[in-house]
Amino acid sequence: MANVAVIGAQWGDEGKGKIVDWLAERADVVVRFQGGHNAGHTLVVGEKVYKLSLLPSGIVRGTPSVIGNGVVLDPWALKAEVEKLRGQGVDITPDTLMIADTCPLILPFHGELDGLREDASGAGKIGTTRRGIGPAYEDKVGRRAIRVCDLDHLDELEPQLDRLLAHHDALRAGFGVAPIDRAALVASLKEIAGFVLPFAQPVWRMLNEARSRGRRILFEGAQGVLLDIDHGTYPFVTSSNTVAGTASAGSGLGPSGVGYVLGIAKAYTTRVGSGPFPAEQANEVGDRLGERGHEFGTVTGRKRRCGWFDAVLVRQSAAVSGITGIALTKLDVLDGFDEIRICVGYRLRDRELDYYPANAADQAAIEPVYETMPGWSESTAGARSWAQLPAQAIKYIRRIEELIRCPVALVSTSPEREDTILVRDPFAD
Repeated sequence: MANVAVIGAQWGDEGKGKIVDWLAERADVVVRFQGGHNAGHTLVVGEKVYKLSLLPSGIVRGTPSVIGNGVVLDPWALKAEVEKLRGQGVDITPDTLMIADTCPLILPFHGELDGLREDASGAGKIGTTRRGIGPAYEDKVGRRAIRVCDLDHLDELEPQLDRLLAHHDALRAGFGVAPIDRAALVASLKEIAGFVLPFAQPVWRMLNEARSRGRRILFEGAQGVLLDIDHGTYPFVTSSNTVAGTASAGSGLGPSGVGYVLGIAKAYTTRVGSGPFPAEQANEVGDRLGERGHEFGTVTGRKRRCGWFDAVLVRQSAAVSGITGIALTKLDVLDGFDEIRICVGYRLRDRELDYYPANAADQAAIEPVYETMPGWSESTAGARSWAQLPAQAIKYIRRIEELIRCPVALVSTSPEREDTILVRDPFAD
């Protein structure tokens, strides 16, 4: 049986939560490997709705869940999310939740810096969630981060604090903000340490042992490939690598252990915040997609921008992330459209492109080239087999497969976990 990595193939918000929950029932371990509490997953389990930001989706079913070293961890956000889920009846213990002891911490001043930068950027705003994700990753690569393991050695942290505060106090001075209160920071870390440390361990050992025993490991990505710091629509990207290869680096399990890569893509396209969006429909079509798809961010509540399916971008995501198969979500949102368009290429001045250009000026100048297909009037909502889909919906799926050069492994037709058409079982490969 293969391990499976689930990643977003667009700009995030593709419906990964439902797919991960659907797969987690058959997984032995679920692993988050990058990002932070800027991610958002909504799970619908029976009558209950769970909104997760930091915790792996397997946690609601009691599947052992891991926050890997590639995640930046806000310990206060963790505590709030754990307490909220416990209030919904979810049992969370060190047996069901394990946190890499090498996770860098998001500290209160990271969020402050995030907001100060956004407010000062004017037209250059990136549209971050202001939760300190980027500044925390900067401290990680700058070798001045405080990590989970340091919570057990706070009395020995002075040299690290010297490096950290020297950097941040200089930045804060530039914004006219008071220096960080060192004593208050240490006091808050001592207060939260008792909550976090029982969950901390070298998770790479546990994951390698699980692999050696033939356990199924499910890697849960956050955001999407188009937000990858290297391969996304830079600079309007997140602060981590979101491609499937990060599942290895961000968990401590070697690359050969990742296995099947399942890319999640909506049957149309959405994006939250600033940045280019070639197939965006800032019109009645976009409004209709947004209303029918309930397109509001799980974490921020921001309205998502909506547009037609962009096959060029998803094909590029599949290539750079080694996607084995696609889970196509929210097909039912397209029910009732007389015609449906697919972006199949770009026109850049006098050239035709079959890929997304890297330069921001070129990105702003491209024009989408569309292919139009007939829509369908029948409902696909709740379909659980090909036989329940309209013929034109099947043609639409097959055309997407051709354009992105990747097979569709699953089709989701509602937020309910059982309303899923399984074409190919990722765990069986």
